[in-house]
Amino acid sequence: MRVTWALPRHEPPGPVSVVGDFNDWTPGTTELRPRSNGKRTAAVVVPRGTTLRFRYLGPDGHWFDDEDATTHDGQGGLISV
Repeated sequence: MRVTWALPRHEPPGPVSVVGDFNDWTPGTTELRPRSNGKRTAAVVVPRGTTLRFRYLGPDGHWFDDEDATTHDGQGGLISV
């Protein structure tokens, strides 16, 4: 199953990565890229039935959560697909 994350193109300014258990929490591996629709996105493919834990990492080491995640557990957002 394909999971896509999307943020406004310039909020927050600078590069943003999606970092989580699906990429061993490695910054820069899954960077959001600008799209023509005014957003920036990143996607990964995971097996159906997977639960992903993730956070965003912005410039200067700024970590932030996705307010639209299904659940938050204190270690990041959770999405089940």
